[in-house]
Amino acid sequence: MSSHRLFGRQLSRDSEHRMAMRRNLVQSLFEHGKVRTTLPKAQEVKAMAEKLITLARTGTLNARRRVISILQDRRLTDKEQEFTGKTVVQKLFEEIAPNFATRPGGYTRIIKLSDFRIGDGGSLVLLQLLTEQAAPRGTIRRSAGRRRKRTERRHQFASRIMKKAKSEAPAADKPAESALASAE
Repeated sequence: MSSHRLFGRQLSRDSEHRMAMRRNLVQSLFEHGKVRTTLPKAQEVKAMAEKLITLARTGTLNARRRVISILQDRRLTDKEQEFTGKTVVQKLFEEIAPNFATRPGGYTRIIKLSDFRIGDGGSLVLLQLLTEQAAPRGTIRRSAGRRRKRTERRHQFASRIMKKAKSEAPAADKPAESALASAE
């Protein structure tokens, strides 16, 4: 059997089950904005979701029909499991795609989680849609390594010595370099 022009992961499923699983995960991603799953599934779903968002950005009737044929549209529910009157494709075209109108790609991200599935120990990830991010809050956390601390102490020490040397230089006959050598 030849393996030419085959792509994607099998994920231990037959093709119908694999397509249904991918379709359901993409619909859940569009509905909730994030999905918790395993890494191989997330990578497959990410590729499919990004293609659908790119298709939905055009907003044409043909694009809508193509997305419906791939997703096989389902209705959205609220927290009380009541139907909202909207479908996943409507949400994709009206809310999600306009948010990414200026973005040239990369609409989703995969974040590896620290926990594992209880049954088989599979590593879990969080696949989420990117939203426009505000300016970063706070400052950058600096590493507390020994080398960095040592260099910072050396720089602080050198700056103190230079200040002392500048203040003493006009009063004393010694140049600033000799003050540095004697301080160490």
